[in-house]
Amino acid sequence: MTKLKRFLRVLAKYGLLFNIILSSLSFPGCTSSTYPTYPKENIDRAIEDISKEEYGIDIKVRLMGSTLWIYLPIPEGILEKSDKPQKIIERFLLQENRAELKKEILAAQYLIKPIPEEEKSQDMKYNKDAFEKINNIWKVLRRVIFSMEMPEQNSPKFFSIIIADTKNGFLIKETFYCLDFKKVSYGIISWGEYQHRAIQETEISPKIIGDLSGDYIQYKEISFEDFILQQIQYRIRLKFQKPEAEKNADVDKEVLKIIRHTLNIYGFKDFSTLEMNNLLTGKKVIFNQAAALTGFNE
Repeated sequence: MTKLKRFLRVLAKYGLLFNIILSSLSFPGCTSSTYPTYPKENIDRAIEDISKEEYGIDIKVRLMGSTLWIYLPIPEGILEKSDKPQKIIERFLLQENRAELKKEILAAQYLIKPIPEEEKSQDMKYNKDAFEKINNIWKVLRRVIFSMEMPEQNSPKFFSIIIADTKNGFLIKETFYCLDFKKVSYGIISWGEYQHRAIQETEISPKIIGDLSGDYIQYKEISFEDFILQQIQYRIRLKFQKPEAEKNADVDKEVLKIIRHTLNIYGFKDFSTLEMNNLLTGKKVIFNQAAALTGFNE
């Protein structure tokens, strides 16, 4: 259990294990679908039925407004030791990472410390049975997503998939925007870009042990604003904990690039001011909307 907790701490920092499974899928015939259309009010039941009837997998699906939640419990456990540990270089310590939007002010606070480089190891992976179950659920989800009711405003916009190890008491959650999933499936965006857009989180709790119905999960509708803020935080985490940033990187410039990129790819303009607060240096910078989005008058 100690090794498992150590692995989960590494996974929470560096992530992307969940995305490895998704990136291994192929997407033949994405341009059309031979399956029937799934209306929004039936999509949760459809996913549960297909998973059970075709793959023998019991899942729980809940539709909360425009957000579809999928809970996949795996009572046998999901991890095993890898014979090829993944090596990761740690260069930064991320002590604070928060983005919020209040009264049209988009505020980002961060405390990111450069530290001496240290090599870390991620030495666990999905076991074969868990990998197969997760892979099959992704197949079901893709099938339904490309056969959902038209027009698209009647279909779920966000999906949150939870893989729960109900034996050891931890979960991995991935939340993504439906349009992003379609874009990566059609090759409009790369897998690398998709992996930055799909937000991954991990959690350890004794309440997850034995929870086959997902009663522990707090299901809610995810708003577009929530998704943008979560993605900014997630991209910052990947930039400095995966890490993608070089050891001599200008933290403020990298954070601004992340915020600007995220706002622009989704066309998000529901703010008037961007405030960036570097808690390590005490430096605070304020941009109007134009400067935040384009660099004009920066």
